[in-house]
Amino acid sequence: MADRPAAIVTGASRGIGKAIALELASLGYDLLINFFDFTPEGEPDQSRAAQTQEQIRELGADCEILRGDVSSAADRDSLAALAKSKFGRCDMLVNNAGVAPSKRLDLLEATEESYDRVMNINLKGPYFLTQKVANWMVEQKKKYPDRKYRIVSTGSISSYTSSPARGEYCLSKAGISMMTKLYADRLAEYGIGVFEISPGIIATDMTSVVKDKYDKLIAEGLTPIKRWGQPQDIAKAVGAIAEGRLDFSTGQVINVDGGFHLRRL
Repeated sequence: MADRPAAIVTGASRGIGKAIALELASLGYDLLINFFDFTPEGEPDQSRAAQTQEQIRELGADCEILRGDVSSAADRDSLAALAKSKFGRCDMLVNNAGVAPSKRLDLLEATEESYDRVMNINLKGPYFLTQKVANWMVEQKKKYPDRKYRIVSTGSISSYTSSPARGEYCLSKAGISMMTKLYADRLAEYGIGVFEISPGIIATDMTSVVKDKYDKLIAEGLTPIKRWGQPQDIAKAVGAIAEGRLDFSTGQVINVDGGFHLRRL
């Protein structure tokens, strides 16, 4: 059994997930990072995950990478199995993997194909990966009652903010909010904390396609703090959870959005 705590972070080859993984490595966690990248030609790609793995190891942490689709039960099983075989423990799960619709379509024109893809990756995957890892955490807690176990999911301001051109994404993130409440309630008796991080407008590959739009909105005062969020902003919030600073706040939504959630007149 490893002496160092271990974490699973999904969608961690780049962007927010990568920043979270690096933050956890700096706090003494060993990492298993999941990714599902493709080259521009549509071929499986692990180059960015390998780069992230190298950066994590430079911080003195052990790191394994595993390509897999969180919407696949077999891939979720493989992820948990590798964590067990490599580290023998999982002290923290970060559900970060997520996708936007391949094409933004008006609510009246959206397709079932896009709905199923987004919901399966953004909600079904985290829901059942959390179930699997939570059961394992309960087993670990019985054997090691002094250890702390925590689960974090990346939500979004889209969980409560209407975007009719990507309704399936909004629904998936609203589901993450309720999922967090459900698991926080169910796992509290075992001392397992469950949290949601709610990012605002963060500079990632996903938002790069609408950069000009958000540059203008932020400059006009959409957020009280007039700048883009950075992946490191999210990582710091996850780091606070990992350090145990919020262990009495299970079920909490942590807004990392430059104040977007404030209602202002």
